[in-house]
Amino acid sequence: MELLFIADPLESFKIQKDSTLAMMRAAQEAGHQLWFCQSRNILWKENAVVADCQSLRLLPSHSSWFELGAIETRALNTFTAVLMRTDPPFDIEYLNTTWLLSAAQRQGAKIINDPGAVRDHSEKLSITEFPELIPPTLVTRELGAVEDFHRTHQDIVIKPLDGMGGMGVFRVGADGLNLASIIETLGENGSRTLMAQRFLPEIAQGDKRVLLIGGEVVPFALARIPQGSEIRGNLAAGGKGVAMPLSASERKVAEKLAPILNQRGLFLVGLDLIGGYLTEINVTSPTCFVEITAQSNFDVPQFWLKALERTLS
Repeated sequence: MELLFIADPLESFKIQKDSTLAMMRAAQEAGHQLWFCQSRNILWKENAVVADCQSLRLLPSHSSWFELGAIETRALNTFTAVLMRTDPPFDIEYLNTTWLLSAAQRQGAKIINDPGAVRDHSEKLSITEFPELIPPTLVTRELGAVEDFHRTHQDIVIKPLDGMGGMGVFRVGADGLNLASIIETLGENGSRTLMAQRFLPEIAQGDKRVLLIGGEVVPFALARIPQGSEIRGNLAAGGKGVAMPLSASERKVAEKLAPILNQRGLFLVGLDLIGGYLTEINVTSPTCFVEITAQSNFDVPQFWLKALERTLS
């Protein structure tokens, strides 16, 4: 297979734990040919969607771990698959790339994850499709609505819809300290929509990342456990990652969603669960492959590769 990875600059990869790199290594070791470009290198040119891309070979050295070939312009439909692995934020340029990828699909390209499905699944708002699985949740731009929600639930978390890595997440306790100021600042005085959720004390046991791959559930989750006085478990916010088997309630949620999302073209999904409640559905570039593999001996990159090979066969 020839696999084109659309990703962030290779120099920015955290090579000890990068999930995209883990995918690349598994594919190369299986004899597949790797190609690389950034989203800025995707073009509509001469009535085709093309990539100014380079062949990629991974090397064993950590100091010089990759080798790129000369830049070639190739139509996306000439690759076996194109894997979109650019990290959020999901801004206008990310959106523009998904539209180009949808055009490539119409020309016969195989895009993973499906760009239309990615557009349709806001990583925060998509949980509202499954209200029976989520904690009490409010989505609004109105200060008064959040104040009413706080009066009802007393202890809440507020976050922007376009945040990542725990960025912009605030907890407001029963005293309501700084509630209005937080809403005004995060919501830019009512111009941005926010999400509020009842605070889940089970966060002390971790914000669980559960991976769905090709409609199947990875049997281990990465519990991202807040440290010290921090309420955020995100690894980017200093959370400690601990791999552990899925609980019965976590498996039930995952097995419900896996076939639904896979049927929509969402081959790789990262569910976030706290205390068995669904809090996010990550579809852009889910991670945690390396941490789960290292701590559980369940080889997530190989699981991903076998599912990919089945999908593309």
